[in-house]
Amino acid sequence: MTRTTATGIGFVAVLLWALLAYFTAASGEVPPFQLTAMSFGIGGLAGVATWLLRPQGIKALRQPWRVWALGVGGLFGYHFLYFTALRNAPTVDASLIAYLWPLLIVVLSALAPGEKLRAHHVAGALMGFAGAALIVTRGQSLSLNPDYAFGYAIAFLAAFVWSGYSVLSRRFAEVPTDVVTGFCLVTAVLATGAHLALEDTVWPSGMGQWLAVLGLGLGPVGLAFFVWDIGVKRGDIQVLGAASYSAPLLSTLLLIALGASPFTWVVGTACLLITLGAVVAAKDMILRRGRAG
Repeated sequence: MTRTTATGIGFVAVLLWALLAYFTAASGEVPPFQLTAMSFGIGGLAGVATWLLRPQGIKALRQPWRVWALGVGGLFGYHFLYFTALRNAPTVDASLIAYLWPLLIVVLSALAPGEKLRAHHVAGALMGFAGAALIVTRGQSLSLNPDYAFGYAIAFLAAFVWSGYSVLSRRFAEVPTDVVTGFCLVTAVLATGAHLALEDTVWPSGMGQWLAVLGLGLGPVGLAFFVWDIGVKRGDIQVLGAASYSAPLLSTLLLIALGASPFTWVVGTACLLITLGAVVAAKDMILRRGRAG
């Protein structure tokens, strides 16, 4: 598998994450940790189902404790911290801080084997963050309140955990992606514990909401983590980091297409910033392909 192909596969995760807001809203009033447990359970069981055709896949679960600590810490740790941040700070503020993770991936990638951080990687990521900030704040000013300092700190920690997981995964490039099935199942169990301790159980109401939960488990909280694993281990991680800022934009464009949100100058400007940012960050890859052609 070439580096470019792996990068493309990793970007599929970004496309799937663009569906996250839609499916989450369509799932009804299911509490966050319960929804996390249900969707990761579905994603993990879908991975197990593939082992019926590939019995050798289950062997991927035999990994050192460091691999399990990284995988479960990344998947469950990020979601636990993110939802905790939302409980302790305004949604817009916490979401924007948590969405520093693509920028942190670009910066921290300098620590990954075989990677070198260049100015255009950082510039592209910053442009992407500016575009994402417009989407999250809807073009309004952001005023951080010191009363929510704890929530802000947890949101930043969430961003650091996911970016750390993504970058450190590159150090375990030889570990088969099938191990993500195990990460999903353990995350589902831990999320169930968090749900029972912190939330009241609310089940989806009607077929539409159940299908939304199924869609979450198969896509944004299922397949997405498998293709992301391939991308961060074998692809261009700086490009993936910068391109990840397109997820909130694509999510917004989907809502516009469905008539749930209007197209505004904020969306247009964000589209321009995120697209240019991704192109700038991908300069090396684009030039390599041009020379190859």
